[in-house]
Amino acid sequence: MNLNDLLSEKKSSIVQKWFDAIIDNYPDDSSHFLKKQKDPFLNPVGNTISRNIEGLFDEILHDAASEQIYPFLDDIIKIHAVQNFSPSKAVSFMSLLKGVVREALGSDITRHTLSAELQSFEANIDNLTFLSFDIYMKCRERIFELRVNEIKTMTFRLLKRANLIAEVEEHESKINAETVLSQNIKG
Repeated sequence: MNLNDLLSEKKSSIVQKWFDAIIDNYPDDSSHFLKKQKDPFLNPVGNTISRNIEGLFDEILHDAASEQIYPFLDDIIKIHAVQNFSPSKAVSFMSLLKGVVREALGSDITRHTLSAELQSFEANIDNLTFLSFDIYMKCRERIFELRVNEIKTMTFRLLKRANLIAEVEEHESKINAETVLSQNIKG
């Protein structure tokens, strides 16, 4: 029996323990709610994390270098970026999987001499952690860009209301052109 067979066999247990470990990073009252509330409309964060770690786990078993992994990581990281998690805390959910797998497989690793396969699996997890960090930084950068643009817009509107801008229409068209241009460049 190889590692992927064991991981597939114990998938539901591993994914559930991984979800619990991720949610345990939240404050106690939030953690309790995220674990217990199953309605996706009342608990979009818990639902998104649960759905995406299951898909992520499947892709890791299939091919850890697959491009199909990115959307699963992206959805989870976006939540952490918006919630102002520190970079280390935002990506720590990947390393939690290593501990969950070691706990779930326990003696099976030695019994089936799977140490080399486990090391390879954990190296893949480490690589996905680095990718998660890159995604987190892009999300945070986008959030800061949105905040700066919002402040620029508010400032312009305040100046306009105070009649401190003489050529409002010309300036507005210039701001709109700059916004469209910067979005096209970043997009």
